[in-house]
Amino acid sequence: AGFTSIPRARRVVLVGNRISPGNPSVKDDGTVVRTLWGELAWQLGRRDAYERVRADDERATNPGDTLRQLLADYGPCLILIDEWVAYARQLHDAGDLPAGSFDTQFTFAQALTEAVKAVPNALLVVSLPASESPTATRTGAEDVEVGGSRGREALERLRNVIGRVEVPWRPATPEESFEIVRRRLFQPMTDPEQFEARDVVARAFMELYKNHPGDFPAECREPQYERRIKAAYPIHPEVFDRLYGDWATLVRFQRTRGVLRLMAAVIHSLWEQGDRSPLILPCTLPMDDRRVESELTRYLTDNWVPVIQRDVDGPGSLPLQIDGESSTFGRYSATRRVARTIYLGSAPTYTAANRGLDDRRIKLGCVMPGESPAVFGDALRRLAGRATYLYTDGTRYWYAPQPNVNSLAEERAEQLKYQPDRVAEEIERRVREEVRRSSGHFAGVHAIPRSSQEVPDEPAARLVILGLDAPHQRNGESPALSAAAQILEWRGNQPRTYRNALVFLAVDRTQLDGLDEAVRRYLAWDSILQEREALNLDPHQTRTAEQQKAAADTTVSLRLLEAFQWLLVPEQGDPQGDVGWLAVRLQGSGNLVERASKKLVADGHLYTQLGGNVLRIQLDRVPLWRGDHVEVRQLVEDFFR
Repeated sequence: AGFTSIPRARRVVLVGNRISPGNPSVKDDGTVVRTLWGELAWQLGRRDAYERVRADDERATNPGDTLRQLLADYGPCLILIDEWVAYARQLHDAGDLPAGSFDTQFTFAQALTEAVKAVPNALLVVSLPASESPTATRTGAEDVEVGGSRGREALERLRNVIGRVEVPWRPATPEESFEIVRRRLFQPMTDPEQFEARDVVARAFMELYKNHPGDFPAECREPQYERRIKAAYPIHPEVFDRLYGDWATLVRFQRTRGVLRLMAAVIHSLWEQGDRSPLILPCTLPMDDRRVESELTRYLTDNWVPVIQRDVDGPGSLPLQIDGESSTFGRYSATRRVARTIYLGSAPTYTAANRGLDDRRIKLGCVMPGESPAVFGDALRRLAGRATYLYTDGTRYWYAPQPNVNSLAEERAEQLKYQPDRVAEEIERRVREEVRRSSGHFAGVHAIPRSSQEVPDEPAARLVILGLDAPHQRNGESPALSAAAQILEWRGNQPRTYRNALVFLAVDRTQLDGLDEAVRRYLAWDSILQEREALNLDPHQTRTAEQQKAAADTTVSLRLLEAFQWLLVPEQGDPQGDVGWLAVRLQGSGNLVERASKKLVADGHLYTQLGGNVLRIQLDRVPLWRGDHVEVRQLVEDFFR
């Protein structure tokens, strides 16, 4: 360009919140400066330059055309002005401050901009509050950024003055913003091994997204996304997308400044913890760190600290509890990672029309190479069913500072602990419903009889389902065996004749708590739906309650099968000996009765038909012959006794 060296230029830096309008500044050469134009002149040429505007500085009047000549004589020069609104809003209309009046400030602004425009080698850069989001109102943004109505008036007048001659800078694109943040927070990579490590990580994530196309957003499989991962490394692009796409809608977040503050706290915390994650994802943001928590709540209008501490992250949080209940979840901290991701992507926009994250984007913020997306999907569903502040609508999830209907359901489920009869009644209802659906290969099925009198004494195979007060325990005292023996030996106060006609199904003692909890949750959701009008549930809350009730109903059905898993089969090796018991564990799905029936047939404890050879073996073993023959009617009697 014809230059062999960089030209020397004077520079002036005026930061409004560091200059007092009411307290003159005494410089090191003894010069007393009162106004913004006095400060500008002194920084340009110290006392000599200041003398040109001394009179206007002392009277707090606009220096006018003197500014143009000053810039021409001391050029080339660069003038940087920041926080001008913060300075101007402190001025009074009466002009009783050393810095002049409110109106004079904007007369000076016009004179300065015209002077800079007229001087070829002078440049003025002014920063004005403008970090408002497209969805935020200008007034709302400025009230926070500029300080009330006085600041807003100052901002509007400065915009009007500067707008006549300005050449506005184009805001940084998201990609440029990512690069700005990355460079501010990390030293540049120079080692070829670092670039190779970055490329390996980027390829690993892309392979993950391509191998599970249904679990992640479509854009993740495009080649451009791999370039984005490399450009944002070691921060995942999803973090930047959430911060610039969601958090930038908050007027106090201030875009890049807010991102820098948050990510500085995040990186410092991860460094202290020795985190070894390949990238910083939404799920790795340590929200249990007080510094990070502060950055993620300070810009929000409501109190979000209880939301984080209860439903997102922290020593007593629900996600930590759920992870502790499952070794699969605990291995990856899956629930906590899901909760962190949802919070980052939903807290700023929970009142928006299209609020929350869909399940694929949640997995994008959670899953790392080598991990199964299905695990995080399961953790998401588990969290959604129990969280107090998490809302769902179809496949979208978001946090809000108001408790959801889940909290009401939890309270009601907790209250049902003190109403065991209601829980037992629901379990009995379901068991009887199972019996009505099928009787298997049994002539009769008796669900939780109140006494042995209810079980007929007839030569026909019958299944007796014992109540919750008679659970079975394999290694230990078994109330189920005692109850079964009583029914086996007696019908009412009469000895039972056809004892071999009975087999018993009992609940496993270790499964009772899980069944009880599932039933209480179902009853809680059912009661909420029955009272939807009294509770004034809105359509979304009603849908949530319906979905949760359906999920709870499915869980109860599964828990019922898991609980009623012991078949107690009476056996007598010696016809003259005592009756013993064989405990057979049931597994698999299906109807309670059908499952028991199939297992007994498969193990040879229940015959639906009897082949000649098998019958001959039984006739000879006991023996059952009456001389050289036996009547069929007698044989039936013998088999059932």
